[in-house]
Amino acid sequence: MDSRSNNNWTKWHHIFHKKIFNDAKFIPKEIQLLISVSGGQDSMALLTLLDDIKDKYKWSINVWHGDHKWHSNSGQFAKNIKNYCSQKNINFYSDIANKRNVCTEETAREWRYKKLSKKASEILNTKNVKSVYVLTGHTSTDSTETFLLNLARGSNFAGLGGIPKKRLLNDKYVLVRPFLIFTRDETSKICKDLKIPFWEDPTNSDISLKRNFIRHKVIYELEKFYPGCSSRINTFINHMREVNEERSELCDLAIQSCISEKGIKRSILINLGEQARSTILYSLLNKKCIKQISSKNITDLSEQIIKKHQGEKSFPNGITVIWNKNFITIGS
Repeated sequence: MDSRSNNNWTKWHHIFHKKIFNDAKFIPKEIQLLISVSGGQDSMALLTLLDDIKDKYKWSINVWHGDHKWHSNSGQFAKNIKNYCSQKNINFYSDIANKRNVCTEETAREWRYKKLSKKASEILNTKNVKSVYVLTGHTSTDSTETFLLNLARGSNFAGLGGIPKKRLLNDKYVLVRPFLIFTRDETSKICKDLKIPFWEDPTNSDISLKRNFIRHKVIYELEKFYPGCSSRINTFINHMREVNEERSELCDLAIQSCISEKGIKRSILINLGEQARSTILYSLLNKKCIKQISSKNITDLSEQIIKKHQGEKSFPNGITVIWNKNFITIGS
């Protein structure tokens, strides 16, 4: 299917195209895109806009859907998305989870990214392509929710930057979130204006899930007292993200001065200030851990490395930090 003609080019296409066009490194031309599509308004709007502009960038579109089996209609959702992709000649892939293994938001997220990474590897190997980018439909509204969750659980400075627009997935594939430029209200308007079908997951209204509670209770009440607060929070998040990016670049330079073939030189690390030391440790761990690491855990690790000449500390995803008098290593 060709890209959308000028007669059907909307303001949403213009905004989206401008975002990508102005940052050529964000999503390069002539690559394979693997889009995670739940069937909700955000991911369906993302899929449609990407498909409409793909010819301008010579992209090949692939869709992956993960069925968590959290509700009785989940199988039908998968069929609906598959049919939509079939109509547009888009490659469609799906996986079905064992419900017992994805019983929490965290385990479901880990399962999705694991399957996405596996599928990206298969596409890279079977299609003999130079690169595969993984895309998700996260919006600025999701980023606001993440900010509040991280703030409540005691995140460190980096965690207050919301959802990153671009990061590595399992140290191999680039994960990008091009819809962070839109709010959830805007993706609803995109679906309405472009007549895009979507299927609302009934579990999105379950406030026993932390993110749903933040969405339907906390933000809802904050908006009543301080109208427009979500937008202001997101402006702050964007500022924090810019600061984090600057810190990350400086941190990478600092890591180069600490690293050796045997690991991180402990003597250099322990002579740094507490904030600098914690920032470096967080950066190293964040490259390997999918799950957000709390500032308390980072601070505890930093203090133990100073006080003890040898030891180890475990983190999510089977990551272990081991140190002796001279070196610190991070492995799984």
